[in-house]
Formats: sequence, C-alpha cells, structure tokens
Amino acid sequence: METDTAGDSLVAPTRWWALHTRSRFEQKVYTGLCGKSLEALLPRIQVMSRRKDRRKKILVPLLPGYVFVRSTLAPEEYHRIIQTVGVVRMVSFRGTPIPADEKEIASLMIMDGTDRTVQNRSYMREGDRVMIMEGPLKGLEGFYIRHKDKTERVVISIELLQRSLEVEIEDWSLERISG
Repeated sequence: METDTAGDSLVAPTRWWALHTRSRFEQKVYTGLCGKSLEALLPRIQVMSRRKDRRKKILVPLLPGYVFVRSTLAPEEYHRIIQTVGVVRMVSFRGTPIPADEKEIASLMIMDGTDRTVQNRSYMREGDRVMIMEGPLKGLEGFYIRHKDKTERVVISIELLQRSLEVEIEDWSLERISG
C-alpha cells in the first residue's frame, strides 16, 4: 500500500494478476469476474478448427487455463476473485500472489484484438510421412518435401503405380503420421 508524505494511507495500486482456472472454464471465470465489476482479460485467438467434413474459424483461449484480473488485491477483493466459479488459484510463489508484467499484459491485449487467424500446424520436416486429411485426395499418404515460400501451400510426394507425383496442397489439409 502506498502512503503520502503525511503518512496517510492511499489506495493500493491496481495490478494485473494471473488466475489458474479449471479446464475449459476460462469463459465462465471471465464472465464471473466481469459480473463482479472487476476488470478481466481473457486473451483469445481465432484458429481454424477441422470438423468431420468442414473447416470453421473458432475463438479459443490464447493461454488455456488462465484468465487475468486487474485488482488492488485488497483482502475483500481477493476473496471475491478467488470465490469466482472456476477459479482454482491465483498464480503465486510460496503463497504470495505474483503480479503479471504490465508489458506482457499489453502484448496479450494487442494479440487479443487482432482478427488474424492462427494456424495450428504440426511441425513437419523434409521426408516426414504425411496423410492428406481433406479434399479430393483425402486419405492418400505421401512424403513432405517443402513449404512454398510466403504461402500456406506445401509440396508432397505421392507414390502411385510405382511413379512419384509431386502435389501442391494447403498445409492445413495435411497431418503428420508415424512410420
């Protein structure tokens, strides 16, 4: 808590604090904190989700299992935060809550505000065995050759009838397989 030159106590500074949540409870915790008139942050990103027969853009937490709250952490406010449905604990060290770095929070806010879609890709190296998961060549297996510069396309080699064919395909339609 800060004090002025006369020794009178002032309001403690507000800081950002990280909360660990139950699995898949991030939105519920965020809503609960906002409902208690607390400033909360749930950074989310847009990803392409692959469903059975289609691809869809969905919002998912950037940091699964974590929500941030801005607070003075006064005792009564601390209890309101901790008692929010879905909160497991406040991130702390040896029982003392650790404030989040303001620069990191600012970066998270920037990332949260973007409408760019993030691609979840499995890491592939030249020669990795891959399977085409979507499109007219679905189910074919081949070998990863290279990623095309500045595109979302890759080149793979498919062996058919004892001939090797090079196919250019979107990277999100591939999945690395073992063996």
